[in-house]
Amino acid sequence: MAKARKRIRKETYEPVGKHSAVQLCNWTKKSLKDEGVCFKEKFYGIKSHLCCQMTPSIFCNNRCIHCWRDISNSTLDFPVTPEEPKDIIGGAVKAQQKLLTGFKIDKNSKSKQLSRANQEKLAEAQQPNQFALSLTGEPTLYPKIGELISEIRKRNATSFLVTNGLQPEVIQKLIDTNNLPTRLYVTVNTSNREAHKRFHRSLKEDAWEKLIETLSLFPKIKKKNITVFRINLVRDLNMEDKFIPEFAELIKSSKPAFIEIKGYMSVGFARERLGYDKMPTHKEMKDWIAKLEKELKGTDYILQDEHEVSRAYVMCKDKKDLIIKKEDY
Repeated sequence: MAKARKRIRKETYEPVGKHSAVQLCNWTKKSLKDEGVCFKEKFYGIKSHLCCQMTPSIFCNNRCIHCWRDISNSTLDFPVTPEEPKDIIGGAVKAQQKLLTGFKIDKNSKSKQLSRANQEKLAEAQQPNQFALSLTGEPTLYPKIGELISEIRKRNATSFLVTNGLQPEVIQKLIDTNNLPTRLYVTVNTSNREAHKRFHRSLKEDAWEKLIETLSLFPKIKKKNITVFRINLVRDLNMEDKFIPEFAELIKSSKPAFIEIKGYMSVGFARERLGYDKMPTHKEMKDWIAKLEKELKGTDYILQDEHEVSRAYVMCKDKKDLIIKKEDY
């Protein structure tokens, strides 16, 4: 564990307890300086400067080839005693506050102030109202993930849970206990078993079957506007035309509220495995999405919004469903 904590500090994460961490998102920094906002704000109305990017589990059961995080903490099981959700969320807020310290302008100081942060936004950011459970690792490995989401809801905050879909029993429990997040992202980067094996290099032998089982739970979620079918596109790996009908079939059967498509970025640890030549252009992304739309004809899924600089795109049936409302919490 000491080595794991040392690695996450090297990645500019702020550790929270033994198995959680926070990192200040680049879009949070940009928003504080009024230099732009992330696609989550553009698509869903989430305020970038109020978002806490965190994980309750630095461990993962996949070793994805495209992942820009450290994948050395790979494990099939959660290897430590789980800490309490209230302590994790409280610690995450304190860690976020610590990471924001350098943005403050001291009006009483005679020294030159280097911060260009909007101080009104900075004051608001001390108490985040959105928690993106997607920093690193696989959050559903944390045994108390439902209670963690409940703790976030008690704070009158939203939560985006991003999962690799390999723990369908966890998602079923979230449904049964009414502890679903505001948005439930399931990452589906490949359209068949063999491609999944090459792309994700999972520690689970039945990883593809578990993913399909998780997707089969989507239609069982009665509450609207929760499920997100997430695809990360990598040039020459999963963008071939032959995969598009397979992706379309998975979407038709799982019936997600939203389809979010993101282009691969050669950053972080991903650069050790994939280069800049694997990053799709905006035109390539739009062309691929147009072909997917064609395959989905008759389902009413269409491209509704895009964030070109992030290579992020969202499809759904009605654009009005994108913006998060109070009843979605």
